[in-house]
Amino acid sequence: MRSRIQILFLTILLLPCSFAWGQPNSLLDARDLSFLEQMVKDVMEASRIYPGQKISKDFGPNQTIGILIRPGGRNSYPAFWIRDYAMSIESGYVSQQEQKHMLELTAKTQSDSLIKTKWGTSIPKGSIADHIRIDDGKPIYFPGTYSFENQGEKKWGMQPPFCDQFFFIQMAYFYVKSFSQTAQLTKEIRGVKLIDRLELAYQMPPSNSQSHLLEVNDSNRGVDFGFRDAIYITGKLCYASLLKYQAAKQMAYLYGIMGNKSKALRYQQEANLLKISIIRTFSDARGMLHASTGISSQLDVWATAFAIHLGILSNQSRLKAAQYLRDAYLNGKLTQKGNIRHVIKSDDFSPTTAWEKSAVSINTYQNGAYWGTPVGWVSQAIAYVDIQTAQKLAKEYVQELRDGDFRKGESFGSPWECFNDKLTQNPVYLTSVAVPFIIFKKK
Repeated sequence: MRSRIQILFLTILLLPCSFAWGQPNSLLDARDLSFLEQMVKDVMEASRIYPGQKISKDFGPNQTIGILIRPGGRNSYPAFWIRDYAMSIESGYVSQQEQKHMLELTAKTQSDSLIKTKWGTSIPKGSIADHIRIDDGKPIYFPGTYSFENQGEKKWGMQPPFCDQFFFIQMAYFYVKSFSQTAQLTKEIRGVKLIDRLELAYQMPPSNSQSHLLEVNDSNRGVDFGFRDAIYITGKLCYASLLKYQAAKQMAYLYGIMGNKSKALRYQQEANLLKISIIRTFSDARGMLHASTGISSQLDVWATAFAIHLGILSNQSRLKAAQYLRDAYLNGKLTQKGNIRHVIKSDDFSPTTAWEKSAVSINTYQNGAYWGTPVGWVSQAIAYVDIQTAQKLAKEYVQELRDGDFRKGESFGSPWECFNDKLTQNPVYLTSVAVPFIIFKKK
């Protein structure tokens, strides 16, 4: 008979290595996670615009009577961007008072009627601003300008980006859930209850009547997701539909805590339909999701990793996608210094462009540069098939932050919005650390 000591020894040998050797079952070790957490706090603080504070010689001071959080520190992006802020809330470093102010400011600037621009484009009822000026609080619904009067050039779409409507819902969801502020949903803002404004926002983007996926053509095109507003995408839209799925679940939660069971059920059923439609419409034989069914339908790294994070891709489809991302990483076609491309190099549309139709050159900005924002989703996805490789990617990401840490001085800028081997763009960028931290802080 074996002794108890022998049995215990054999048991330990058979356990997963991460447990047997005392290593945490997480993507980042404690030292790197602590470093990243402190950087999130510092970048968040650098991104705050206090009442009366002036951050650019081209704009007046913050006159919104509350703190705003812009996309990053230093001199980049001198306005309040809805999507960047909304994507960073869950990091845990935005106070209740700050959240309330930015939620109500966003609600106040929602379009209450159809507006035609001088360019022949439209701002539909229910539209949420792409960004809001700090000096006069005017909403700028289209990318590419700070001018209220001059907004709406067709190169940015025939209507505002679709993602901001869903991020507005996310702002309300986190505020109500985090601080038990259910009463906020029935508060009237410019004569309309907040919950009704959320519904108006949800209904704004054009959708297919059967699949409920967002769908556009050249005549009603809008940016699907602001982190690729320089890319021309048509057909059914994957990333925006992922955001709609998430928003539907959040609306179901909000109506549920309000006691409106019928609307809670309706939004949950909507989420269920969207999940099925996304898988059926965008799935590729290699496990990845296509960005769209029209122009610029490349295999979409961000959408695929985000879909895994949301639980839309699961079981075998998740494993296939994770394997594809892992192989692309190991082959050097996905990342640079731990940051992520929108499209894997081998999936580029042509030798001259990653996306089929782009306003920027290949390997720059959203057309092939490397971004920190999605690295948590991608690492999380790869971990389903290879935890060591996922940890290696996460480690490389943090090492780049350590090497380029903006706190070392003005000649340093990490976290950057994006970069390649020759260029860097927009230093001290919030989502580049806040969004990965949201993933990495969870085991």
